[in-house]
Amino acid sequence: MSQYDLIQRFVIANTPVRGEVVRLKDSFREVLDKHSYPPAIEKQLGEMLSAAALLTAIVKVDGILSLQARGPGPCSLLMAESNPGGDLRAIARWDGELGDANTLRDLMGKGQLIITIEPTNGKRYQGIISLERETLAHCLEQYFEQSEQLPSRLWLNVTGQVASGFMLQALPSERTEADLNAWEHAVSLAETIKDEELAELPFEELLHRLYHQEEVRIFAASPLRFNCTCSEERVKNALVSMGKEELNEVIREQGAVESKCQFCNTLYRFSAADIETLFDNPDAPSPVLH
Repeated sequence: MSQYDLIQRFVIANTPVRGEVVRLKDSFREVLDKHSYPPAIEKQLGEMLSAAALLTAIVKVDGILSLQARGPGPCSLLMAESNPGGDLRAIARWDGELGDANTLRDLMGKGQLIITIEPTNGKRYQGIISLERETLAHCLEQYFEQSEQLPSRLWLNVTGQVASGFMLQALPSERTEADLNAWEHAVSLAETIKDEELAELPFEELLHRLYHQEEVRIFAASPLRFNCTCSEERVKNALVSMGKEELNEVIREQGAVESKCQFCNTLYRFSAADIETLFDNPDAPSPVLH
């Protein structure tokens, strides 16, 4: 069985420690194939994708979870989205040469990391933390420490075009000395993970190498895939919000209204007749160009 484009949940029996391990290959490659990114941005996007998948599984999001890093550095935006169905997408924006910028803080400058949860039902949640630490993993650990009061550790890695991640989290417990020792022991063992092991080793073999002296319960792996959530309906809703008069002005100047998804490059094109139909009969289909 393939060990790529999967996320695997596990718990260490008789301890308040749970974890996830994720590995992305085809889904990550599809993100990279949509744009031509510099290597430093490819690395950060891979970490973002892995982290989004890990957080979606850990917090059990019933909706869309997005990670956004924004800042005044040479890279102004890094963004990844995930949902419980295993759909992933990501994008980056940068301007000019990156120079020696390689880490998240180098690329973004004094920016912010924004975690947004848009549930299918219920209120939208957003958490914001400063990009004070060097890596995405350390920034997310800071978020969990401040916002969730749950000790959490992450290891994120990009090797070639394989993005992978490992996460440990302490479950709520009585915080006895035994619980604290179990957490520290699990973390110290995870610190020994090598990048190539996280990128290549079968999940069960990786967990056995780390915790062969413990009883580890491994749950069924869930598949992950690149799948953009853009749609004709979303584009239509955005156009309607602009108003008919403004759209007709665009058509007079450009001959048509076009909207291109920045994630997957799908091009939606609307003629003058389409705009008339959009306001008179919004359920009618419109042409989509790829």
